[in-house]
Amino acid sequence: MGRAQKYVLLGDATYPLQDWILKPYQEDENLTQRQLQFNYRLKRAHSVIENAFLRLKARWQILLKCDDCSLELLPTLVLACCILHNICEAHDNPFNEEWLEGTEPTELPKPCQPAPAAMEDNQAEQVRELMCQYFESCGEG
Repeated sequence: MGRAQKYVLLGDATYPLQDWILKPYQEDENLTQRQLQFNYRLKRAHSVIENAFLRLKARWQILLKCDDCSLELLPTLVLACCILHNICEAHDNPFNEEWLEGTEPTELPKPCQPAPAAMEDNQAEQVRELMCQYFESCGEG
């Protein structure tokens, strides 16, 4: 993209636009084709992430009932499951699709109202615009 970028998290419209949180353009009739494509690609990336977490929870179902472990242990437990999951994926350990039956995709709690405009970072729009240009240069997909 012509300049180094930091990692970003993907957020939805309720999150404030920050240089570390990418969120879609607000959906309205004034969006350009490029902005619509950006929103589409962001949505696709978000679905990949949701699928990855679904597979992680299906393989390590202890993550579905973490309410019985201490809060101090929880980050270590999640990290251990992520590491073991990545090892299994890297070594083509078969994923049993039946594991998904007990793992319904759940909506994580999110803010109900969009973040106030005052929380938005003015420089973050430059990051989003760079990503928008990058997606446009990649063509369809």
